[in-house]
Amino acid sequence: MSRTGVEQFDSVDEIISLYGGWGHDPYDEEISQLSHAVQCALLAQDCGASAELVIAALLHDVGHLMDVAEHGIRPDGFVVDMRHEATGAQALAKLFPASVTGPIALHVEAKRWRCAVDVEYLRTLSPASVASLGLQGGPMSAHERARFETHPQWRAATQLRNWDDTAKNADAVDPPFAAFVPLMRSVAR
Repeated sequence: MSRTGVEQFDSVDEIISLYGGWGHDPYDEEISQLSHAVQCALLAQDCGASAELVIAALLHDVGHLMDVAEHGIRPDGFVVDMRHEATGAQALAKLFPASVTGPIALHVEAKRWRCAVDVEYLRTLSPASVASLGLQGGPMSAHERARFETHPQWRAATQLRNWDDTAKNADAVDPPFAAFVPLMRSVAR
């Protein structure tokens, strides 16, 4: 059992508790994990995303919070890829449908895909994102891209990735995480 007490979330309340306990931890040098999550969800809403994709945007980095709670270090302190996307998607799978967990599981692969298909994109990544890209395998090969594009959630994952890259505004006035709880409960099984 991890320090978070969670292998798989059994309730939305457990997710709320994790974000309440660890969400104020830094996401990067500018904003907290909580602020990044809320900004990402707001961007998804502003784009007219489905309720499931908004929740995927909100919770896409829950695996980072689980890793921080488990190992006591920030994501940028990892020297190996902790596979936060897999940790998070697996922990959420009991509560949420594949339309939530699929984009979460693939959002790192979506970064690798985008780096392979858009040379300019790599230049827009933050230094932390470039460093993690190296740990995550770098840009995809042609074979990896073809395989990625067969996944039913690949397009949703690339949308999520776009919001993930943008949701880093230190000057934003974010609504509370609690504002998304009713939507989370409505999407949960």
